[in-house]
Amino acid sequence: MATAAEWISGARPRTLPAAAAPVMVGTGAAAQIDASAWLPALLALGVALALQVGVNYANDYSDGVRGTDLDRVGPMRLTASGAAAPGAVRRAAFAAFGVAAVLGLALCAVTGHWWLLAVGAVCVVAAWYYTGGRTPYGYRGLGEVAVFVFFGLVAVLGTTYTQAGTITWPAVLGAVGVGLIACALLMVNNLRDIPTDVLSGKRTLAVRLGDHRARRAYIAMIWVPVLLAAVCAFWAPWSLVVLLLIGPATLLSIPVLAGARGKLLVPVLAGTGLYELGYGLLLWFGLTA
Repeated sequence: MATAAEWISGARPRTLPAAAAPVMVGTGAAAQIDASAWLPALLALGVALALQVGVNYANDYSDGVRGTDLDRVGPMRLTASGAAAPGAVRRAAFAAFGVAAVLGLALCAVTGHWWLLAVGAVCVVAAWYYTGGRTPYGYRGLGEVAVFVFFGLVAVLGTTYTQAGTITWPAVLGAVGVGLIACALLMVNNLRDIPTDVLSGKRTLAVRLGDHRARRAYIAMIWVPVLLAAVCAFWAPWSLVVLLLIGPATLLSIPVLAGARGKLLVPVLAGTGLYELGYGLLLWFGLTA
């Protein structure tokens, strides 16, 4: 039986910034037009965090039963390691999705935007079929597309809309920026796993691009968002504070461009999560100041 610490590790807390950052940016975009509301923001944050935990457990379960995590570099997987029964991990995933659904219902009740229930349902389906089902789209190189759409566009623009009732250009630019960094988080994770994914037949985007081009894609994914935040300065001059991330972006770029592999990419993965959190915090400040 898995310990509490192992269940927490299985939830992959280092990925949670990918859920929190878009809510920060979306709330900042709403505040930029004096329309922010803290209750919808907190509910949106709860939905995002629960979905992230759910997709992490779902991936653990699906990859574990397929055998693609048997020879893995990085955090322990509950299913593949045998620490938890596959059924228990699957139930944990759906429990997290259930929490997201309850909070989503509350968000719709508070804002009156009931049509967002359909968006939430699509998010849950996308989360499960990333590595679940007979033909998971994550195995066909479409993981970054889904991450960009759901953890970038949907999360940021949905947060702004539930508070302001409209979408602004800073919200769109921020959504693209956050989505790209979320893609970078997945890209560096899959870059680390290229050798094992090739053997298991998992055709992630990193596998399809190859090692060299995957590294260049990662670099673009962390640098372009800084430029997009600078463009937000036309509406909110303090958005230029995001330029403080030039230093961290440089530090993350060095090992990737130097050819770091395997365990040497684990710190880059953790750093990219913190980078996304920093982006969300700084752009939130810049839009609200």
